[in-house]
Amino acid sequence: MTDRPQAPPHLSRSDSVRSALVIGALGVVFGDIGTSPIYTLQTVFAPADPHPVPVSTENVYGVVSLVFWSVMIIVTITYVLLAMRADNDGEGGIMALITLLRRWSTVRGRRLAIFLASLGIFGASLFFGDSMITPAISVLSAVEGLKTVQPSLAELVVPLTAVIIVALFMVQRRGTAVVGRLFGPVMIVWFVTIGALGITGIAQHPRILEALSPTYALGFLFGHFGTAFFALAAIVLAVTGAEALYADMGHFGRRSITRAWLILVFPACVLSYLGQGALILDDPANISGPFFLLAPGWARLPMVVLATAATVIASQAVITGAYSVASQAAQLGYLPRLRVAHTSESRIGQIYVPWINWVLMVSVLTLIFAFRSSAALAFAFGMAVTATITITTLLFFYVARAKWGTPWWLLGLGAIPLLVVDLLFVAANLTKFVHGAWLPLLIGLVAFTVMTTWQRGREIVTAARERREGSLRVFIDELRDGTQPTTTVPGTAIFLNRGKLTAPLAMRANVEANHVRHEHVVVLSIQTEPVPRIPDSERISVDALGPADDGITHVTAAFGYMETPDVPRALALVDPARTEGRLQLDRASYFLSKIELRPGDEPTMAMWRKRLFIATSYITADAAEYFGLPRERTVIMGSHIEV
Repeated sequence: MTDRPQAPPHLSRSDSVRSALVIGALGVVFGDIGTSPIYTLQTVFAPADPHPVPVSTENVYGVVSLVFWSVMIIVTITYVLLAMRADNDGEGGIMALITLLRRWSTVRGRRLAIFLASLGIFGASLFFGDSMITPAISVLSAVEGLKTVQPSLAELVVPLTAVIIVALFMVQRRGTAVVGRLFGPVMIVWFVTIGALGITGIAQHPRILEALSPTYALGFLFGHFGTAFFALAAIVLAVTGAEALYADMGHFGRRSITRAWLILVFPACVLSYLGQGALILDDPANISGPFFLLAPGWARLPMVVLATAATVIASQAVITGAYSVASQAAQLGYLPRLRVAHTSESRIGQIYVPWINWVLMVSVLTLIFAFRSSAALAFAFGMAVTATITITTLLFFYVARAKWGTPWWLLGLGAIPLLVVDLLFVAANLTKFVHGAWLPLLIGLVAFTVMTTWQRGREIVTAARERREGSLRVFIDELRDGTQPTTTVPGTAIFLNRGKLTAPLAMRANVEANHVRHEHVVVLSIQTEPVPRIPDSERISVDALGPADDGITHVTAAFGYMETPDVPRALALVDPARTEGRLQLDRASYFLSKIELRPGDEPTMAMWRKRLFIATSYITADAAEYFGLPRERTVIMGSHIEV
């Protein structure tokens, strides 16, 4: 008997890795967009909507067709086929686009690039609003399924949702390394189930498949523009979570996300929408909950449980996204240094940011008790989504022109129709401004103001600090020629500083007040590069700062914006031959300069922005903890600066 040929081991391992990435992407990336079928069509036809869509055969076909083509254009074309090709060393998302813009703004179109980068920061600010609204609307919509099981359970929806949300945020500090392995299989069950239920609905009215034709979408949009235009404000719910496909690209890769979307997620969601449309055609009363009513009576309670699990996963994904955006914004100088805890030894992207966690929890609970239903929250949800999508589209096409030199005529062919679609959705959602669309805009505006104020205030403080610190090389010359009389003590001192042009305030204070310096002095600068991660081989650069016998060396440690600086580990990479003697890192003293901020009289910023900047500085993480310094060997020396 002939042995069957075996696949090479490296191929099978490669296939296993790819499969694991696809399953992981299903659990993390698609939670938000994969739970959109729960509430999208219900919201479109909701009688409580300020501009309800009348239930008729023509309108049902038109709405289902618009949903399908909106998902096709925005998710499949804009994100999967286009935006995901613009990566920053493998990382995606709006922050990655901003770093690409900052990189290319020095080459061409500087003013336009700076404007678009500011627009990108506003898009990132809107994501924080999205991170507050998504857990509230997702879990509410799932728990509302109890009403289809037993109407008398309606009173339990809000308190039960609040309990689930509190539990979700309380376990964040433990990380998702263990729970994450369960996410993928749960979402596979979810997508298979909603696809199968959609098929049962389609079987009752097979003609609903005709809604896949764009003629129904165009006919509804142009034939009943007044109705269709307002319906877009709810139809946009079908594409919520599209940004997650792009933002999580660094964790799973473009290929894995694309495969999962095209093979399972997209078909399952489309089948669910078609099945719900068929169910509404069968009985217009089914608009009260078409998603859950697709399931037979005996399966509705299990479906509510499965939907709740899926929406918790959706919430987890967007919460983790908020941690990532906040961490990247801090690294790029738009937020103060935040305490970041890595919750997984194997995945760099799994982080926990306590301050962001508690702000999100309080905000989500406030939204749940204020709006009390997913339908009411839906009006607020769409505004953040459409604005972020539009900004992402604009930034992508600028990068396509600046980075790849794409011809203008080709850019026009792609950008104009996609932006027309995006702006239609934005305009439709603006009509719901007084009904809740103001909320994400307000959250985004507040976050944008905080981020830009911090960036501006940081520039002012840095300039004032540099004037006070003085030239590092002049200071070293003064030490060498005796202008600054000092006594040399044994040991190694490491002074953290912003660069190598100025003397660290702590070092200057130690010399001027105590008249001592250590035998070996390292002036250490932390440099955040506009790339996700830096390999150890490229992390360290050393400058002797003049004579090779003065014992003073400058070291620059480079980190990517996705990394949390670990100073002792970085210093261990330094070649002793380049530091004018071996550094005693196990006994070295670390010196930090602590700045007390005060509002000054100089017209650098409006007084309210000065006070906002100072207030924001209070959430700055402890520097010793942030940089991984041994607390028992860390000395903090204070000073004050007027803003």
